[in-house]
Amino acid sequence: MKQIAIIGLLTLFLLCGTITGNALAETTTAPPAPDTGDIAFMLISSALVLLMTPGLAFFYGGFVRSRNILNTLMMSFVLMAIVGVTWILWGYSLSFAPGNPIIGGIQWLFGNVGVETQGYLPPMDYETALKAADPKYAELTSYAGTIPHQAYMIYQAMFAIITPALISGAIAERMSFRAYCLFVLLWSTFIYTPLAHMVWAKGGFLGLYGGLGALDFAGGTVVHISSGISALVAAIVLGPRKNHPDRLSPPHNVPFILLGAGLLWFGWFGFNAGSALAANTVATIAFVNTNTSAAAGALMWLILEASLRSKPTAVGAATGAVAGLVGITPAAGFVTPLSAILIGLITSFVCFYAVSLKHKLQVDDALDTYPVHGVGGTLGAVLTAIFADLTVNSGGKNGVLKGNFSELFVELAAIAIAYVIAGAGTWIILKVIDKTIGLRVQDQAEDQGLDISEHGEEGYNSEFGDRINLS
Repeated sequence: MKQIAIIGLLTLFLLCGTITGNALAETTTAPPAPDTGDIAFMLISSALVLLMTPGLAFFYGGFVRSRNILNTLMMSFVLMAIVGVTWILWGYSLSFAPGNPIIGGIQWLFGNVGVETQGYLPPMDYETALKAADPKYAELTSYAGTIPHQAYMIYQAMFAIITPALISGAIAERMSFRAYCLFVLLWSTFIYTPLAHMVWAKGGFLGLYGGLGALDFAGGTVVHISSGISALVAAIVLGPRKNHPDRLSPPHNVPFILLGAGLLWFGWFGFNAGSALAANTVATIAFVNTNTSAAAGALMWLILEASLRSKPTAVGAATGAVAGLVGITPAAGFVTPLSAILIGLITSFVCFYAVSLKHKLQVDDALDTYPVHGVGGTLGAVLTAIFADLTVNSGGKNGVLKGNFSELFVELAAIAIAYVIAGAGTWIILKVIDKTIGLRVQDQAEDQGLDISEHGEEGYNSEFGDRINLS
């Protein structure tokens, strides 16, 4: 009966997007011809974003104890399987098909979008933009309209894959793998899809055109805030690890952490530059800003460690770079390189102290998902509202420094809404799973390590593993 109830709830959710879908359907003009350069750029960007998920696996895997390395890697890797299928079946349609301001319709279920050039143009309503009497808007006609619809669908699939994987860092070393798989299935359907629709789909409630007007170039709200606050809620609901906080172990493989951070940095170029949806000037701006902010973030973290703790660390450099990447994500296509430096420095500085505060509060967010992604994404959205510049991207808006003080309130409202949706939704999903199949592994399994108890495998030979040394 419990499984039937879950299936029924999912069916109801799938149907809700059609309530106003017909009323919002619009006739579109003939789409422009495909551009092979844009297509190649988007397919490469999609591959780069997919690479971020195994990159995240190595980044997280280096932090945990060696007896949990395979389980931690699998918590990212399995997302490529689960969401890789569900995105085609229903995730993309609910996220981007014409529907209502909250959720998309079911017109594009089962990947039924064809390979024709994109006619329905997310994330911005370019027809509205073209009416703004600014000649620079003419450049936007090729911004999303020169790639096949399937190219956009698979590009967005990569975002949907990595976002719930970020949450795994908060629940590492103690959540049952079966419960985790069910969690990400429900979370990606009920939390990610409405947020993606509200921010990026045409007519979405929070979007730049037809909505509240929030700026989110590549996922500050949709990806980092949603996963960050969900990670915090999950860590609280699941409870701390048995050895927290008295017997915490150091990272078992720092080279893995650096490898993962490097793969994330590399893949992030597809994440941010690819969000221009064409090989154009905006993509170049986003690419430059991505690298600049990551470098500034790593530098700030190293300076703080050298000043406060005497020795700069490899883990600190990796974490600072990721913080800088998180902070620039919502602003990547809207700000200057100088602003990107400031965003990277500020975000890394705040995240550094957020990690310290987390330890004082003794919340067992195992791998600092909320202090880096939640705090970094929130701060990135606020800084976007401050530094956004129409001279950089005429498809965006001016920020506070350009006299548009109202943009700050718009971003704060979008942040608050994302916090409520992700936080409350995650709490409900976890409670349902806990009452049905349970969330945590048994104490004995946690002591033994989740590699053996959940997967029947070891990440290393016993001479390197934890059979003898359980620390």
